[in-house]
Amino acid sequence: MSDEVKKGLLGIVVDETTISQVMPDINSLTYRGYAVQDLCEKCNFEEVAYLVLNGELPNKNQLKKFKNQIEKNRNISINLREIVKHMPKKSHPMDVARTIVSVLGLEDKETNDNSPKANMRKVIRIFAKTPTAIAAFFRARKSKKIIPPKKNLSFAENFFYMCFGKVPNKDIVKAFDVSLILYAEHSFNVSTFTARTITSSLSDIHGAITGAIASLKGPLHGGANEEVMHMMNKIKKPDNALKWINNALKKKEVVMGFGHRVYKKGDSRVPTMEKYFKKVSKINGDKKFIKIYDIVKSVMIERKNIHPNVDYPTGPTYHLMGFDTDFFTPIFVISRITGWSAHIIEQHAANKLIRPLSKYSGPDHRKVMLLNQR
Repeated sequence: MSDEVKKGLLGIVVDETTISQVMPDINSLTYRGYAVQDLCEKCNFEEVAYLVLNGELPNKNQLKKFKNQIEKNRNISINLREIVKHMPKKSHPMDVARTIVSVLGLEDKETNDNSPKANMRKVIRIFAKTPTAIAAFFRARKSKKIIPPKKNLSFAENFFYMCFGKVPNKDIVKAFDVSLILYAEHSFNVSTFTARTITSSLSDIHGAITGAIASLKGPLHGGANEEVMHMMNKIKKPDNALKWINNALKKKEVVMGFGHRVYKKGDSRVPTMEKYFKKVSKINGDKKFIKIYDIVKSVMIERKNIHPNVDYPTGPTYHLMGFDTDFFTPIFVISRITGWSAHIIEQHAANKLIRPLSKYSGPDHRKVMLLNQR
């Protein structure tokens, strides 16, 4: 057995999956074989969620049934609504999201049933209810009345409605829908691997998703979209951008929203998200964030040959849509529930306890001295 340590499991293949991969020959993230950029242009988020969970794109009848299942399960209990209302207003929304899924697990009668059919029923409930509860906190912490879900609205439209009391124009909704598709799944990233690790002990799906949310919160993973916005707010205006980024590189600071361990030629999701970022900017009459975006991007590519990842255009897009910065990653959550759930189901189907080894580098064997001799 090799004693070589692979920090962060770099380059280690630990299992196989049928859910997604980055195809090197086309440098594209694919879900079940479909290029994600094609899915963005030809499908809505519900179609892609069905694909990720079931392995195939739905026909009209399957999609209608799937949407009906989601709509029927959107309402949250009075208990959960009251819990959300009484959470500290200064709580980070990702901590709230984590707690929401835990409470859903306490309320669900099938929590401990890990059979495939029960897990799929629970997936639908978690997928449908989590956005409702997160939107409830979006309102509650501003001391605004909680808005329940509305019938006959799409997944994206309904989230806007529950947060703001209205649905924006179709181009804004499409941009949001695209972001959900791009965030839905990404193979064995740290939160997905966390979910699969928890699942490997035969724990329940709510626990696995709770752990995944905790993992996603970190700025080196899902929290990067928040850090991008913090960076842009520090820069303040386009005139400061060139000086700021050059100074950051001089100090060898980490510039959030750039680089990705999986992509060698740039994140394949960026061109699509960038396209919709620019559309939203045009609708909002924004020039500031687009200019900052372009300056920082060009310097990073020119000086470091490091390309942006999907969090870079997504952060300012969500900002222009009216979402608070600390809600960017919870939006990521409501999308990624699909990918996590698919991996949890896949892990159960051919489970083996995930238990890696470690190389010990502590003190050699020592004898214990009595307390009065130490």
